[in-house]
Amino acid sequence: MTRNVVISGGGTGIGLAAARVFAADGDRVLLLGRRGDVLERTGVPGALTYAADLADPTAVRGVAGFVGREFGAVDVLIHSAGGNGLLEPLADDADIDPLDAVARSWTLNFRLNLLTAALLTEALRERLAEPGGRVLFLSSIAAYRGHGQVAYAAAKAGLHPYAHDLARKLGPHGITVNVVAPGYIEDTAFFGDGIDEDLRAWLVDETLNGRAGTPGDVAATLHWLASPGAAHITSQIVQVNGGAERGH
Repeated sequence: MTRNVVISGGGTGIGLAAARVFAADGDRVLLLGRRGDVLERTGVPGALTYAADLADPTAVRGVAGFVGREFGAVDVLIHSAGGNGLLEPLADDADIDPLDAVARSWTLNFRLNLLTAALLTEALRERLAEPGGRVLFLSSIAAYRGHGQVAYAAAKAGLHPYAHDLARKLGPHGITVNVVAPGYIEDTAFFGDGIDEDLRAWLVDETLNGRAGTPGDVAATLHWLASPGAAHITSQIVQVNGGAERGH
């Protein structure tokens, strides 16, 4: 049966990989993102696109209206929007006060990774299919470790209690809520124009299977969690990192 699938951050990386998997399964897909030109270039068969800043309540209300007109019910809601702020313009002032820099970093990461997910979920909450709806959040291995950009890690960790609370509230309606926490995933924009080779080697060496993850690895996990076979799985955080969180 054809499902309606809404994917934030659907123009690149994991979100795009997920969109391709669901579209190949015959589902109707809506791709959300801030950059309309990027969304238009995805080439996902039959996909609808809608450009919006999901941290802006007014823009999210626009998304909800569009979803209501085009889809009605939402069977699968995937939150892939986020990142570490590399796409955000930096202040021109090189002498920015350290405390101002801290405030910017934490506010930016909260807005990109947590607020976007909360606003979109609440805006579409009444449209989730009952029963059978699926809500899926993208967290990170950083949420467990707290290394790297700590503001990013903290924002991703904030998704976990939100997902658990949603799972409790939506469970009686036959809706599951889960989190997928990837480790190092190649072919995404997370590291900007590229990653230092020494850092890449270290990240790969941390895994137990000796390879970097791919967007397809995460997309396959999302697709499974949205399947009928995962109907009794909810309020879980599924790690996709080749065992890196455990270490050697």
